[in-house]
Amino acid sequence: MAKLNPIAGQALTAENSFMAGVRANIDGLKGSYLRGSSWETVTEDDSDALRAMMASKRVYDRELLKEIPHNKRFILKGYESKWFFWKKQTGVAIASVISPLEQLLDEQGKPESIGLNTLTAHLQKLTGEGKVRHIVGVCSTSGFTQDVYSARHDYPNVDLVLVEPSSSGGWKVTAENDVPEFVQKMFDPEDAEQKVKRVREEINHRGADLVTGSISAEKLAEHLSIPRELVDQALSQIAAADPELHVSKQSGDCLLFRGAPSVSKEKTPMSFVDKIKDMFSRDGNEVNKITVLSERRAELAQRRDRLYEEIGKLEEKEAQLIAQGKENKSMVVRRRLAAQVAQLRKDIARQNTTANMLNQQMNIISTDIHNLTLIQHGETASLPSTEELTENAVKAEEMLETLKADADLVGSLETGLGDVLTSDEERDILTEFEEKVAEAESASSISMPEATPVEQEVLDEFDDSPQEKKSERGPADPEAS
Repeated sequence: MAKLNPIAGQALTAENSFMAGVRANIDGLKGSYLRGSSWETVTEDDSDALRAMMASKRVYDRELLKEIPHNKRFILKGYESKWFFWKKQTGVAIASVISPLEQLLDEQGKPESIGLNTLTAHLQKLTGEGKVRHIVGVCSTSGFTQDVYSARHDYPNVDLVLVEPSSSGGWKVTAENDVPEFVQKMFDPEDAEQKVKRVREEINHRGADLVTGSISAEKLAEHLSIPRELVDQALSQIAAADPELHVSKQSGDCLLFRGAPSVSKEKTPMSFVDKIKDMFSRDGNEVNKITVLSERRAELAQRRDRLYEEIGKLEEKEAQLIAQGKENKSMVVRRRLAAQVAQLRKDIARQNTTANMLNQQMNIISTDIHNLTLIQHGETASLPSTEELTENAVKAEEMLETLKADADLVGSLETGLGDVLTSDEERDILTEFEEKVAEAESASSISMPEATPVEQEVLDEFDDSPQEKKSERGPADPEAS
């Protein structure tokens, strides 16, 4: 049986997911954003071309056709009735998948991304002359090259949306600025509920970040390629479901952090001054103090992470300057590069000092949170008093002594009862049993002839006892003793 490229299975899953989600989106927009009173649906694929490729490679396994994408296309044509039997076409919506089929048939190698020339030829095949408006979404299961995204797609009467699977598990949906927003959403196969689910999974995966820091909605949206408003919505839902999680707005960003569990999160908003007073007050209310300190620690963690990102960029620039200095032989250029590197290293040292200070501040806050948490748990434990502990210990000791006396009494009664219930006839039978056992033991003690050396070696092999026990029996040959 021929083997496919391991990427073929992933490409097939991407094709099916894209077509299923986008087709539902297109059907839902009939008569609203997509004009028309009657509709014509066409489904196409490249099955014939795929069979021809397989035949050219002498691959005749029909089962392979089910394991590779077919470059499916879904075409919806809208019409409006004119006069009696005449219809006028109002527009066309097309969802298309393009995959490097020939490369997917090869067992080895990574399928290449779709380039600008391939995409242009594919669009011309789909739209033709483009006399009516075409809304086209093209999904590449292997991604697009950079020239596709940097090019200006000036196709007449065509609104183009590019879609490819994202490494974060979702989809990368890209459209030019003049493409309406509803068109871009139309070709996004992932609905809002699925996006929120991905946010939840990512937060569960990064749960360690909530222990000493926080999770930023802005960075989460960038990493998952999800609109910011959906990420904020997901964070609010997660915080509402878990009493230990809280949401804080910091400089336009939304931070999710772990604080003290609260009974109700509906409380009067506190000003910054009131928060500071509550933090340093000597009264109880450890829950509010832990929450305020956790929010402060989350903010410091975000500042520290930004510093680390800036330090990483400075280090990359330093490495580039050093590489230029090694390649350039001009002393003037090398001195200039050396001055730049020296200044960069000073900036890196300053940034590291600031990050170290933030780490120390976070450590102090974390220590205080730990102590307040211990106080909170100690107060809610409702432990018994010293008098109660002593009284219960005395009662337990008395109960154990009474139980031991009862057990000894029952044991003595059972022994006496056994002697009483044994009759004279039963005693005679027991004596007879003992005589039979004595006769069997005397019969087994009859002397046996000495074993020969060879027999003794075999007997030693039969014996599983340790070697030192065998030596205690003495030598097998009587003359040896």
